[in-house]
Amino acid sequence: MKRRLHSPVLLLAALAVAVTAESGLAQIAPRQAGSGPAPAVTVAPPRMPAVVDANNLYSETASGRMSAAVSGALERVYVPNLKSNDVYVIDPATFKVVDRFRVGVNPQHVVPSWDLRTLWVANNAEGRTDGALTPIDPKTGKPGKPKPVNDPYNMYFTPDGSSAIVVAEALKRLDFRDPQTMALQSSLPTPQCDGINHADFAIDGSYAIFTCEFEGGLVKIDPVNRKVLGYLKLSKGGMPQDIRVSPDGKLFYVADMMANGVFVVNGENFTEIGFIATGVGTHGLYPSRDGKKLYITNRGSNKIHGSPHGKGSVSVLDFATRKVEATWPIPGGGSPDMGNVSADGKLLWVSGRYDNVVYAIDTTSGSVRTIRVGTEPHGLTVWPQPGRYSLGHTGNMR
Repeated sequence: MKRRLHSPVLLLAALAVAVTAESGLAQIAPRQAGSGPAPAVTVAPPRMPAVVDANNLYSETASGRMSAAVSGALERVYVPNLKSNDVYVIDPATFKVVDRFRVGVNPQHVVPSWDLRTLWVANNAEGRTDGALTPIDPKTGKPGKPKPVNDPYNMYFTPDGSSAIVVAEALKRLDFRDPQTMALQSSLPTPQCDGINHADFAIDGSYAIFTCEFEGGLVKIDPVNRKVLGYLKLSKGGMPQDIRVSPDGKLFYVADMMANGVFVVNGENFTEIGFIATGVGTHGLYPSRDGKKLYITNRGSNKIHGSPHGKGSVSVLDFATRKVEATWPIPGGGSPDMGNVSADGKLLWVSGRYDNVVYAIDTTSGSVRTIRVGTEPHGLTVWPQPGRYSLGHTGNMR
């Protein structure tokens, strides 16, 4: 029987943003908690880049807004194959595999670094002690020497870039590490978050919400003071997966593989406010380049180890109306899982987890091209992507 999760009510005042002329960085006033049972103060990371558009936090990830940091990067799709312990490299211009190389054990996600200069393959070596992060140079597409890291299922970065946050799923904790050397800075236990794995951040960076896959809930953390702010049990949640914040920063959408849809959560007071049905095995969430739509992958199975040719599909949600406006089935069945949107916004690239393929899905028509890859592909990334910095995962860009 699962432990019951308790959720402190956190009533936070409104965000205030001012940009200084000298630094160009966001100066965010501390937000005081209300008179609830667990008073708290959360503070934005002191050197987080400025929020350019408070109505659309994805404004700087629009097509064409490429950072100078990605100049010279090869246009590639990097596909980690969980069971064959390798990465396939696809040329998106030809839709062909142009390279492959061995990495560590159980590569889960390919994660762009905060400074956009390195891609990290998270090899969590599930059930073993030889986990590692393998760096890839985006300018050559080649791997470097792996860094030994304990249980790196996924990885994020604090919004100011001062720390990498390694998601040690099996250990129920977050490890804050140096973003270059990966030396351990500190660890944050999350004992009531079994299966901690995916995350997104508040618009001002003052808190993050992580999903708890095997608890059917969420955990809210303060990344500056590195503490747990509370837990939330979702009403009918069975297996929450990916999570993404709305363009205005007010709501969080939580994909749930057992509930077959997305929960809508108010991030400030950490309460569930709605549910939207999508498809079987709801899994990954990817905003469109204009910040108006959310592409939702439905893996086609409620099982962790599903069968090929399932009822996989992609749902398209309109952020403004919170309505699903289209659903694109995978022809012949499939298992769309994790990935991201192309730099120009025209294709959604996602792994076909149980079918050993990658799908390139046209974001206008929903038509699908399929590329054969290794065994059990997971969190692929498209590179380069627009944006000023990466918060992690497969390219949570801001």
